Formats: sequence, structure tokens, C-alpha cells
Amino acid sequence: MSQRADERDIPKLRERAYDAFTERLLARVIRPGQFVSQRELVELTGLPLGAIRELIPRLEAEGLIRTVPQRGMQVAHIDLHLIRDAYQFRLFLEKEAVALFAVDADAALLASLRAGHEAIVARARQGITPALLAEAQAVDWGLHDTIIDALGNEIISNAYRVNSIKIRLIREERIRILDTLLLSVMEEHLRILDACEARDPAAAVAAVEAHIASSRARAVGI
Repeated sequence: MSQRADERDIPKLRERAYDAFTERLLARVIRPGQFVSQRELVELTGLPLGAIRELIPRLEAEGLIRTVPQRGMQVAHIDLHLIRDAYQFRLFLEKEAVALFAVDADAALLASLRAGHEAIVARARQGITPALLAEAQAVDWGLHDTIIDALGNEIISNAYRVNSIKIRLIREERIRILDTLLLSVMEEHLRILDACEARDPAAAVAAVEAHIASSRARAVGI
């Protein structure tokens, strides 16, 4: 019975290891380009070596780490190649998703998303604090995740989540939502919501294209 219980625990440990790794990656405890060993990942995640060994093939498949001969495992490095690929993938998915979202999204959901953005904008005009920046970042990510998840396609949502980790790494390394960008990012989102509320898929796609192009330009320093 004990062996069977252990076997049932393996998938849970793999998921816990994955969540622990990505949380520390986004919190910048583990840094892009850093070399790590399996033992270091055990220490960083607090999970057993077996779970880490099960985790590594998934991280390699998702492009979050790579094995460098003679040196070990390297966390994804932020460079122009990664920025180009991650933003192109994001654009392809979000254009299709927002076109459907503009037609099908529930009016109450759209109203809730708008209220969240307008609350951030109103508070930002009174003064921007670190806490507000963190909330704005969550609202930012929340809109994009909501649009993708509205498709009801688990394969797309999972692929988007992996790419989203890379986008967030790029943003943490290169831009984040800084004081000078908060209002412009929220305004770009509100234009997306304007188009969705008007049930105008073409305008929603154009607003998403403009928003992603602006984000990509900030990431490459244009």
C-alpha cells in the first residue's frame, strides 16, 4: 500500500516542483541565464531530488532551462531571439482569442474588467506606489489570461501560460510596469475593452496588435 501511495504522490510532487520553480523564477530568486544544479534546485524549492529529476524534462521541453555541455543546466536567457519568439507567439494567440472574446464575452465580465482597470487609473492619478504597481501588474496579466481562457481550450491555455512565463521574465528583466508606463498600459487595455464592449472584433484585434507591438518595443528598447 505504501508503494502505491508513493506512486500516486509522484504527479503531485512534479506539479509542486514546477510551481515552486516558476514562482521563484518570477520572483527573481532564480535568475534568467543562471546556471543551476539539481542539488541547488532541491535547496531552492524545498522538494526532494526525485521530484526535481522528474521536473527537468518538462522545463527543457518548455524552453525554461537548457543543458549546456560541460557547464550544466542554464535557466532561459533573455535575448532578442527569445523576445522575438515569445512576442510573436503571444500575438498569434491573442489576435484570434480577442476576436472571439469581442463577440462572446459576457457583458458583466467586460464591466468587471473595465472597473478593475478604471480603479487602477483613478488611483494612479492620485499617486503611484509600489503596492499599486503590483496590483496594476496583476490586472494587466489578468486581462490577457481571461481572454485566452475564454476560448475554453486547455491546450491553448497551457501553451499560453508557458509563453506568459517567458513574457513576464522579459518584462521583469527589461521593463516591468514602471511609474511612467502604468497609465499608458492601462489606457491600451481600455481600448481593447472599448472594442469588446462595442462587439467589434476587427477593432479588438487592432487594439491587441497595437498593445503587443508597444510592449515588444519597450522590451527591445525601441
